[in-house]
Amino acid sequence: MIFDAVILAGGGAHRLGGVDKPALSVGARALLDRVLDACPDARTTVVVGDRRPTARPVRWTRETPPGGGPLAALDAGLHETTAPLVLVLSADLPFLDRPTVRALLDAAAAGDGAALRDPEGRDQPLVAVYRTEALRREIALLATEHGSLRGLPLRALTAGLDLTPVSVTESAPLASFDCDTWEDLAAARARIREHGNVLDEWMTAVKNELGIDVAVDTKTLLDLARDAAHGVARPAAPLTTFLVGYAAAQAAASGADPAQAVAEASRKAADLALRWAAEAEADTDAQEGGSG
Repeated sequence: MIFDAVILAGGGAHRLGGVDKPALSVGARALLDRVLDACPDARTTVVVGDRRPTARPVRWTRETPPGGGPLAALDAGLHETTAPLVLVLSADLPFLDRPTVRALLDAAAAGDGAALRDPEGRDQPLVAVYRTEALRREIALLATEHGSLRGLPLRALTAGLDLTPVSVTESAPLASFDCDTWEDLAAARARIREHGNVLDEWMTAVKNELGIDVAVDTKTLLDLARDAAHGVARPAAPLTTFLVGYAAAQAAASGADPAQAVAEASRKAADLALRWAAEAEADTDAQEGGSG
């Protein structure tokens, strides 16, 4: 499905004291980069705001004059798009994920688009997919009616559109959570450090930092590290997983599927660790039997 993305990153962040909110980090990744990671398949990604370093290339623009509000910013971003669908997001959504974006795109087949409905039952116009033609039509009508888009809220736009609601899922209950206050930011940071989330968050952060995108079977790698640590020696765990990654990279460079290469290298190393441990156990049993 062909779509462009417009991310609004130029707000004043008044409740955060005017800081550069998109650059604030959650899990050692900037909020803007976390949002960009949720829509890697966008044909064109436009960020409306001041230029800053990003994890992947984007197109930059700004409403004129700056600070004209979300509707004026959206209009500026829309001028840089050409796809029939446009994904519109704010730059402060730390838990937005790719499946949620895909669900919005699928639901946008009917009417004028689709908006994410948060757990309180409110539709979120900045977590939504719009039909580009309908969006341009409504923006033009509002500009004509009010003489300017400056200061107009997004609700003025969505009131004239037929949007399909998409409820948050159990797998991504916080997809609509945004960071408007320091308390929100602290809650987001605490959430990713919870036991059930921290490994997935860490793996994603590392992959982004290294510029790789490969499916990782975390359980397989942890089992391998355990077998190497217990069957060989504790320092063997990190060394073994490093060698698995190196071998997988070589296989991928030769044309193998990266995820399959990791799985195959892990299997071979795990089998070796188990054989190593079995051999050591057999020698120990033999020595104890001989001494008896």
